[in-house]
Amino acid sequence: MSRSAHPAGPRYADVLPEGHYSPPPADLNALDPRVWARTVGRDERGALTVGGLDVATLAEEFGTPAYFLDEDDFRARCRAWKEAFGDDADVFYAGKAFLSRAVVRWLHEEGLNLDVCSGGELATALSAGMPAARIALHGNNKSTEEITRAVEAGVGRIVVDSFQEIVRVAHIAERLGKRQPVQIRVTVGVEAHTHEFIATAHEDQKFGIPLAGGQAAEAVRRALKLDGLELLGVHSHIGSQIFDTSGFEVAAHRVVGLLRQVRDEHGVELPEIDLGGGLGIAYTSDDDPREPREIATALREIVHRECAAAGLAVPRISVEPGRAIVGPTAFTLYEVGTVKELPGLRTYVSVDGGMSDNIRTALYDAQYSVALASRTSTAAPMLSRVVGKHCESGDIVVKDAFLPADTAPGDLLAVPATGAYCRSMASNYNHALRPPVVAVRDGQARVIVRRETEEDLFRLDVG
Repeated sequence: MSRSAHPAGPRYADVLPEGHYSPPPADLNALDPRVWARTVGRDERGALTVGGLDVATLAEEFGTPAYFLDEDDFRARCRAWKEAFGDDADVFYAGKAFLSRAVVRWLHEEGLNLDVCSGGELATALSAGMPAARIALHGNNKSTEEITRAVEAGVGRIVVDSFQEIVRVAHIAERLGKRQPVQIRVTVGVEAHTHEFIATAHEDQKFGIPLAGGQAAEAVRRALKLDGLELLGVHSHIGSQIFDTSGFEVAAHRVVGLLRQVRDEHGVELPEIDLGGGLGIAYTSDDDPREPREIATALREIVHRECAAAGLAVPRISVEPGRAIVGPTAFTLYEVGTVKELPGLRTYVSVDGGMSDNIRTALYDAQYSVALASRTSTAAPMLSRVVGKHCESGDIVVKDAFLPADTAPGDLLAVPATGAYCRSMASNYNHALRPPVVAVRDGQARVIVRRETEEDLFRLDVG
């Protein structure tokens, strides 16, 4: 036996002590509107519906697993963010959350800008007609090809992430005879209260140029000297799935301090500040996200107060909500395959998807809700773990949930709030075929990203 191995023992994977779990909901059939998309409900037979269509009909036409996206909800959230910040600020949808050509067109129609962080995301944005001037390119290690394509297209900003990238972007822009607008991403030493892997503003991580040690100030000095760059301002992002603005307050104080230093040393007041995204959504009823207007008011007050204290004109604010727009608008529909009771522990409910369509539970220990979707039930609540069909014990979709005790093979389960980072991070593990994304609106459903086929797998396998 390996020195690091140990026997599992009779209580391996035991439930945590009594009291760890929230009590089961009073009504297992109820749908918390904070967690589910706006047009989701139940019909007279108890089946889950979205956009006027029931899940049994959707499953028959599109199969399972599948992501179903409420287009009306998506568009309404776009409008809410744009209206909250107004015409003197910019809202950039973070494409990494979920991007497709249909989504790009919706963003364009609703007046939002788009943040991309790879050549593929940039290509998707341009192919779907997003004006290049409304695109921002992010990334900590952009290739020469990606930068060249962005500069040639005329993207509205490139967020530079290192000293090397400052020079790289400037040289490419000069070679192409252009002056590229840029922001400098700075790490401000603020650690958001979130998972280690999605906290992005403490110094010991890969993103940005630290304020500490004068590095960010030096980056600004270098950018101002290069003819190929037009320095718009600075960018700060403190993490993801954040529910309060206290971290933004500290970050804004430090970023405005950098802007004051730039004015004092170079006689330049930079016109923009990007506070990033990372605002949380409700994955369970315990989460309590803030509304866009409340967030916008708080962030404006923070920036205005800090600028007044520093004697600076208020810069144009940008924000980058991605998850907060698309996350709540979609749910994943699964079919139950097996139900395995472990007496004294829990019941494992296996579905026809898993970590290939939602890696977040395994990656971040993310918490999700789940509902019996094909019908209602009056059965007693059953402590359950919804798991996938992959060859990993960590293949968990919903770690701890209460489902009706009569949940059985053939039932449909729906997991809400899967619009962000689920299809985007989906994989072909075990040669699984990635699910489709189906947009639903006003009683009509249409595929916007089709289900993969075995031919798709073989197309890349050269044999």
